[in-house]
Amino acid sequence: MMEQIPYGSTIFQELQRQIDGAVLAQQRFFPFQTMHMHYSSLHRILLVGEGDFSFSSSLATAFGSAENIVATSLDTKEMVLTFYKSAGNSISNLLSRGACVLHEVDATMIDQLGLFRGTMFDRIVFNFPHSGFWGKEYSNEVIQRHRDLVSKFFRSARMLVSCIGEIHVSHKEGPLYRKWNLVGEAMKSGLFLKECVTFSIADYPGYTNKRGSGVCIDESFPLGDCKTYKFMLTPAAFIEKELMLVREQSYLHALQPQMWI
Repeated sequence: MMEQIPYGSTIFQELQRQIDGAVLAQQRFFPFQTMHMHYSSLHRILLVGEGDFSFSSSLATAFGSAENIVATSLDTKEMVLTFYKSAGNSISNLLSRGACVLHEVDATMIDQLGLFRGTMFDRIVFNFPHSGFWGKEYSNEVIQRHRDLVSKFFRSARMLVSCIGEIHVSHKEGPLYRKWNLVGEAMKSGLFLKECVTFSIADYPGYTNKRGSGVCIDESFPLGDCKTYKFMLTPAAFIEKELMLVREQSYLHALQPQMWI
């Protein structure tokens, strides 16, 4: 069930109206697209922190093609195949459908990858981000580590999301997890919460959430009540990002050798 988050300004309401119109136009002009939950086969989708790659593999299967998908993990390929017994099948499924699979990609530094230079994604997805097991989950130090992780991810992801694109973070609900302050950390990076929707693992056949760290790295953890938070660039952040990219392009152009006739 969708939970609409009321905006605090009419500019966001107008932005949402334009986005909804663009989505309807896309569906009208591209009736052959495949929709699965919040994702379209026409979206350029970047997934980070994939673990065993079962989520991206689930999307690829739903679309029938994965040419629009870039799936990444923090671990090396060797580590992924060693730690996760089902990772090999997921990766094979992605590659056979045309996906780009990358390893050793830090979710907090994706904007610095030369491979993504000039690329804008319609959806950037980070499911159940976690900084690792450093002690009791309720300790202030561990909570701060988690907050630092999502904060750095937001700052990096905002540079790669398109003007009407979305950054998705699926996250467990409850008093402990609310201390991560996802919305507040996103706001610091020039993002606003478009909406928050219930996450159900049953919507993604083949996906198995993993601990991703520690001695039980390949084991699932109980999800309970979860939500997918959808963030977008604020108009001010979008303009700031565009100006930054223009300055960068101008600087790179100035470095190129001049051609004289």
